[in-house]
Amino acid sequence: MILKLIACIVIGYLLGSFSTGYVVGKMNHINIHEEGSGNSGATNALRTMGIKAGLFTFLGDLLKGLLPVIVVRILFHKQPDMGVYFGLVIGLAAVLGHNFPFWLNFKGGKGIAVTSAVILGIADWRVTLVGLILFILIVASTRYVSLGSLMVAWLLPVNMLLFCRDSEYFLHMLIVSLLFTLLAYVRHASNIKRLLNGTERKFGVKSKNK
Repeated sequence: MILKLIACIVIGYLLGSFSTGYVVGKMNHINIHEEGSGNSGATNALRTMGIKAGLFTFLGDLLKGLLPVIVVRILFHKQPDMGVYFGLVIGLAAVLGHNFPFWLNFKGGKGIAVTSAVILGIADWRVTLVGLILFILIVASTRYVSLGSLMVAWLLPVNMLLFCRDSEYFLHMLIVSLLFTLLAYVRHASNIKRLLNGTERKFGVKSKNK
């Protein structure tokens, strides 16, 4: 089991470290790390390069989180609980790779798109649907993408508490799912500070510095 966990961590990290936003930026002749917020995620790609680049970045980040989770769950189809656990592990590793890609001096995104992919691959469809609706409502009413993203970060732990309490791997699942939440909040620390002091940039509003 240890070797399988190590394999999931290594494979997940390497897949996650492919920076879609950075590659899309290079295709548009810019270094995304020097534009906007400096993050290589879909939100910054959208703001600095437009809808097409933002969508491409989001889909790329989504795939690198979703595909490994699906593959793991297929491989462990006879042991579904273990499949969920290993799916969480490989998904978390993909988020770490996305956030801290070794080949870009560990400078990446904030991991919400990849986390969303793991949610799609693991969570009950009702949790996913409610999460999507809440995200849309939060962003539509406040225009703060970061606030919606911080809500999304709680969906995996909620799913584990609602649907996986009878699993022998429940504690493992809950701990790993909470690590997704912790990572999201750590990566959004500056956003949280700006939300609290009222200076967070709203979606669709141009920066005053430009």
